[in-house]
Amino acid sequence: MSETATPDVVPDSEHRGLVARLPQMPRDLAQLARFDRPIGWWLLFWPCAWGVWLTGAGWQLELVAWLLLGSIAMRGAGCVYNDIVDADLDRQVARTALRPVASGRVSKKLAWGWLLALCAIGLLVLLQLRPLAQGVALGSIALVAAYPFMKRITWWPQAWLGMVFTWGLLVGWTQLRADNWDALAAMYAGSVLWVIGYDTIYAMQDREDDALVGIRSSALRLGGRVKGGVALFYAGAVAFWALAFWFYRADWVALLALLPAAGHLLWQVATLDGEAPGNPLDRFRSNRMAGALVAAACFVVGNA
Repeated sequence: MSETATPDVVPDSEHRGLVARLPQMPRDLAQLARFDRPIGWWLLFWPCAWGVWLTGAGWQLELVAWLLLGSIAMRGAGCVYNDIVDADLDRQVARTALRPVASGRVSKKLAWGWLLALCAIGLLVLLQLRPLAQGVALGSIALVAAYPFMKRITWWPQAWLGMVFTWGLLVGWTQLRADNWDALAAMYAGSVLWVIGYDTIYAMQDREDDALVGIRSSALRLGGRVKGGVALFYAGAVAFWALAFWFYRADWVALLALLPAAGHLLWQVATLDGEAPGNPLDRFRSNRMAGALVAAACFVVGNA
């Protein structure tokens, strides 16, 4: 994929496809919500599925479908909000300078309206949940609202993103049960570490620009130790997931379900090369497969 930016596609767009065929304004709104980059909603969705499938309640396909819709809508809403807040910073970073709000193709007023429309879809999904899960879901609002500001005040905005992006795990779980909190807590801790790992990889793309404009990130904080740092975060994620499985079912055989996911994360670290164009982005995107492998492990442990 070419790294050359155009007004239609930002450099890290995953594909052009249907979005590129839309008229200008709908295309800008679709790009503002990152509909051209599905990796984001996959990463938001997989923890939701983990929470559902680890409960042992079976496939729960209707619930999973609602959570997928919510993930697409709320990831889009989060991106719109982030771009409204970060418009001035985005103009100073090569990879983000041509995003719709930063470039001026979409006004902030229109962006706020689009944000409300996406939140309305999220509200529809919320109404499908029982009160406990609704309360848990609403508990994420403050975290989401604060996230865009974290890169200005901490070197570890990826940790905050980890809390936000894996919140669906708690929603999926509490929709179906309200016990085994130790297993849920360990699963959530591992999920946060997973996000810190993959978002550190993502942040490797912007290190030079971020340093120039004063944006903080774990990739900058780790400096030349990024690869080791990602390895440590991923190792911690697998360890906490294994602990969650053990709390749920004290059976060593159950832990074997994590081996495919652990192997995939090991491959990411072993092949990570910040100097090779496209390498960090490819490794970041591959977490769609990592999420699917953990989902499979959760289903097996929860339902076998």
